[in-house]
Amino acid sequence: MPRARPLVVTVLLLAALATALVVLLRGNALGVGFLTGYAGCWALFATAVVALRRVPARAVVPLVLAGAVAVTTTGLVAAPRTSTDSYRYAWDGRVQAAGISPYDHAPADPALVRLRDAWLFPDPAACAHARDLAPLADGGCTRINRPAVHTIYPPVAEGWFLLVHALAPAGTHHKALQTGAAVLSLAVTGLLVAVLRRRGAPRQAALWAWCPAVPVEAVDNAHVDVLAVLFSVAALAVVARRRVTGGVLLGLAIAAKLLPAILLPGVLSGLRRPRTFLAVVVPTVAVVGVVYLPYVLLSDGSVLGYLGGYAQEEGYDDAGAGGRYALLRLVLPDTWAPLAVLLVMTAVALAVWWRGDPERPWRGALLTTGSAFLLLTPGYSWYALLLVALVALDGRWEWLGIALAGAVAYPAGPVIGVEWVTGAYGAAALLVAAGWWARRRGRHAMRLGTIRPKRDACPVDQTGGVGSRRSTCGHVACRTEYAVRPLIEPAGAAAPGRRSPRAWGSCCAERCGRSKRRRRPEKEA
Repeated sequence: MPRARPLVVTVLLLAALATALVVLLRGNALGVGFLTGYAGCWALFATAVVALRRVPARAVVPLVLAGAVAVTTTGLVAAPRTSTDSYRYAWDGRVQAAGISPYDHAPADPALVRLRDAWLFPDPAACAHARDLAPLADGGCTRINRPAVHTIYPPVAEGWFLLVHALAPAGTHHKALQTGAAVLSLAVTGLLVAVLRRRGAPRQAALWAWCPAVPVEAVDNAHVDVLAVLFSVAALAVVARRRVTGGVLLGLAIAAKLLPAILLPGVLSGLRRPRTFLAVVVPTVAVVGVVYLPYVLLSDGSVLGYLGGYAQEEGYDDAGAGGRYALLRLVLPDTWAPLAVLLVMTAVALAVWWRGDPERPWRGALLTTGSAFLLLTPGYSWYALLLVALVALDGRWEWLGIALAGAVAYPAGPVIGVEWVTGAYGAAALLVAAGWWARRRGRHAMRLGTIRPKRDACPVDQTGGVGSRRSTCGHVACRTEYAVRPLIEPAGAAAPGRRSPRAWGSCCAERCGRSKRRRRPEKEA
């Protein structure tokens, strides 16, 4: 019974998390009320992840997958709660099914009146009573936001909208997109479990599978970002061994949502030789060009759609116009912020490319993506879905604070003010800094020999140099990684001295991501 207690506790926490998500999504809370309930879900999520540490290893993968199904499907219990983007998705799919380019006409264009229905374009009588309806010039209204502008979504996203429209039974409305998003979310979970299980760290998959952002943003709001996340995780998983395939997958991710372009320095981590560099970059650029080409040929208007107008609307071109660059504006004049972002991100990207680990490209990708979020302080919480997946791959859970800060910015930001949003991103930055400091302190202590590795860590010795690319799990650089990651340590492992040489080699290969060369630990003097 004592051995089963951690499993029971984790299951109960997951049940509580699923229940809280259902109550949150089916309720009427908005703004601060919604944020309060959402923060409670995050607290349950964090507690469940910590409880997973003590679950027996054989039960981890089934529990992560079962929990993923339970948590993800809660996003299907209600109509979109905090975003109306999915209505644009449904409209774009319908327009394409009629043989019309989605880049040529805005939803309010009278030329597309024949495609309207009572779901996306309610009767005028309903316009005065329902919320989140955009007015039209003819006196009507629509559920589609920004109905007077063209679509902003790239070609792979548009292909997804068309596919969902073609497969959806008549009258399913938003449920078709939500169901498709749930399938994509679970596919990301399965891919993470497969990748992390080979590395001996399947517990990390729970950082995505159980995260409240997945049912709320990926499923309930049906954001297409989850499609880009799936391609991004696949690209990072294979690029170390299959450069061209990784480049193709990254190109698909960029053509689904432009945000994954920021992963490129991470994907190129340590690839200094021109041949290997081009083996990734050329397929990426080629895929983006190929998928855009049909829309370029078939469209009368620009395939970039409302992209420029969106950047201006969100204040990315004018640092003093909104909540962007919030942290930089605390220490720099507003007009300096865009240039500062450019300089800092260039330095981060070059450092990741030049010094990154090609065996673990997700580490550099997490650094570049997280840095961009802290510098730009975006106002939309679903952008952080990509960041959550990167955290699951790398295990550096402190970056999840950025996802929670985005939740403060979007549902509650207009109510509580930009000062609180700045504070949320500032707290997230402090959490990241604390994680960095703890790891640096752990490396220093390991070099001095003042702390010993955990009983469940890889067997180690004192040979080798910190940061050496040829180091195995017997080196200081490798073992330090696990000394400061308490959320992902497996339970019930034997003490290092009791492992066989085969177990040592397996530990090096699966958990350290280093060479499979086996090394016996040196005996202490």
